[in-house]
Amino acid sequence: MAEHDVSQSRLFEWLTGDEDSRLCDDIPEGACSEQPRNFFLHLWASLGNKLADELSSARLVLPWLMGIIGAPVWMIGLLVPIREAGALLPQILVAGFIRLKPKRKGVWVMGAILQAGTAFALAGLALTGSGSMGGAAVLIVLIVLSLARGLSSIASKDVMGKTIAKRRRGTLMGWSGSIAGAATLVAGGVLILLGDQPGNLALAVLLCVAACSWLLNAVCTARIKEVPGAVEGGENAWDSIKLGLSLMKDDSTFLHFNVSRALLLSSALALPYIALLGQQQSGADLGGLGLLVVVSGIAGMVASPVWGKLADQSSRRVMRNAAIGTIMCCLLGASFAWLPGDWTQNVWPYALVYGLLVIVHHGVRLGRKTYLIDMATQDDRALYIALSNTLTGVLMLLVGGVIGALAQWLGSAALLILLAVTAVGAMLSAHKLPEVE
Repeated sequence: MAEHDVSQSRLFEWLTGDEDSRLCDDIPEGACSEQPRNFFLHLWASLGNKLADELSSARLVLPWLMGIIGAPVWMIGLLVPIREAGALLPQILVAGFIRLKPKRKGVWVMGAILQAGTAFALAGLALTGSGSMGGAAVLIVLIVLSLARGLSSIASKDVMGKTIAKRRRGTLMGWSGSIAGAATLVAGGVLILLGDQPGNLALAVLLCVAACSWLLNAVCTARIKEVPGAVEGGENAWDSIKLGLSLMKDDSTFLHFNVSRALLLSSALALPYIALLGQQQSGADLGGLGLLVVVSGIAGMVASPVWGKLADQSSRRVMRNAAIGTIMCCLLGASFAWLPGDWTQNVWPYALVYGLLVIVHHGVRLGRKTYLIDMATQDDRALYIALSNTLTGVLMLLVGGVIGALAQWLGSAALLILLAVTAVGAMLSAHKLPEVE
């Protein structure tokens, strides 16, 4: 057992680039000796969560599912807003509840188990769903999945803040993204090979793998050694909202961060429209879906460790540089849609831009997650995360609805130009944020 602990500590030091695995910053003293063990449990838990997210993606997999069961087109437009807003909106309401618990990993486990159940339900709908009723059932299940995702999101960040030291959190998220990207790459390759197989069966298998990945997340989370934290300051939902709004007024850095995060929604909102341009060239062929999944997997595998290391040095710069990347990808995707030539009439050019934007979006996610965790303290981290996520959820619903209407009117290519302009604002805002590392 001692030899295992030594080898685990050495691997931890190699992955994080540190020479002393006992260096602890901003975590309780009692969590210091458990940090190498907890690091790898976080790594595997995050792998399960990220892989499940990719294999049940509202940007790729669920639109294919809705198409196969014959759901109305307007329902497909609700997938991304429900997935994102449903996970974010309720978080301010549960922040006080989580705050009252000295150990928060149980909330994380509960969220993971609920997500696994919804993935199994979606797999069943892939085999039995049909038409409007099937589409409505998918949306209902997706609402439950998103609410469970919100529970896991706030609890996982709070547990990470208590168990993993500063300047190692971005690295952890980067490595987990890389490993999940490799696993997603394998799943996409299988889809390409099964391109001529019945789509509903292949999607059902894919969603079952997602469910098992969330169960892996639950098992690893349950084994994390979490020291009890402060429980003072737990609030009911209304008190949490009032306290959160006062924080927005009193903490200018937090307000500035949320402005930057809102503008950075452009990367998330652009992804489904670039995928849509590619889907129009490949139809419902699972080979086209497999190609986009493979591209997404490669992008995550390559990008996440790099962004993670950079985020530990300066998450502010990561957010700014990711905004610049969003501008370039949106402009490139729009240009492909307008350029003449046979080479633009297949899925490959859009798959390339999609992959580049996935790389950029990983930077957005890792940058803003690391910034938020490092900006907050142990006493207010859960509330800061919940408030920021709730505000983003409101904006996702409002902006997502407007963007959908504009896409119907202007077309996907013109919409990408508008999102590029939004990303310019994100770049300028993020550049002016103060450093927190």
